[in-house]
Formats: sequence, C-alpha cells, structure tokens
Amino acid sequence: MNKRIAALTVALMASPIAQAASPSAGFKIESNITLALAEEAAKEAVANCATKGYQVAATVVDKAGDVKAMFRADGAGPHTVDASRRKAYTSASAKNGTSAMLATSQSNPAAQNLGAIDGFLLLGGGLPIRAGSIVIGAIGVGGAPGGPLDDQCAQAGIDKIKDRLGN
Repeated sequence: MNKRIAALTVALMASPIAQAASPSAGFKIESNITLALAEEAAKEAVANCATKGYQVAATVVDKAGDVKAMFRADGAGPHTVDASRRKAYTSASAKNGTSAMLATSQSNPAAQNLGAIDGFLLLGGGLPIRAGSIVIGAIGVGGAPGGPLDDQCAQAGIDKIKDRLGN
C-alpha cells in the first residue's frame, strides 16, 4: 500500500494541477478569517461593550482589509460604523494594533503622518486577528468612551474565537 501511495503522490506532483498550485506558478495561497468567525467576533465585541454600558459598532475585515462582518448596537452613533471599519482596516493593513500605531505616530517623527494614509484611523480599538503568527484579519470597535475601552471590547471579540484560530 505504501508503494501505491508513493506512486500516486509522485503522479500528482507531476500533474498540471500540482504545478499550477506551486508558488512558482505566479500566485500565493493565503489564509483569511471565515465569515462565521468574523460574525462571532464582531457580535461578541458589541455584546461585551454593552455589558459595560457602551453602544458601539464592531467591524471585522479579512487579511486584505475588506469587510467580512459588522454589527452596530442599538443606540450606537452613526459615526461608530465608519470608525470601526477604519480601525479594522488600519490594523489589518499594518498588522498591528491601532493603539500601538497611535503611540508610535506620537513619539516617532518619522511616523507622524501615518494617520494621513487613506483609510487609516489612528485611535485605539483596532486589533489584528492572528492564526498562529499569521494575520488573517482584524477587528475594529468604535463608540466606547476612549480607545483603551474599544481595545478591551475588540479583544473580547478575539478571545471568543481564539480557540479556533490555532493560537
């Protein structure tokens, strides 16, 4: 049986499908957050903030910064939707938390214009979502009274799904 498996493996590796899937074929296979996990994380972030009395919006984006899921609490301001999306986009794009990026932009003159990048929002509340060491998306929360509180709710969203991320 092992000889049959080895022969099949060799045949498959020589096939056009296997050759097309190789990195030398001009494309790369990447991991992204699923819709189900994105919805669960965003919903948990909104629910976590609600237990603290904050009406927020939470957006989860994929690795490329495209929206996968967004939830807005009853009573959350209309600005919270765009703020949460931009925080998630910023975090996914830079593969870093937005609070850390804000601190860097304030302390490092070479980084002071990070906030001028189209679509970026350097306020706390954006965190990357990782599967192991690979960023597969990001979550942004907007609407709590301060970035550190948005960060806490975003982290609650990640914590809700972390057992399924391979972390």
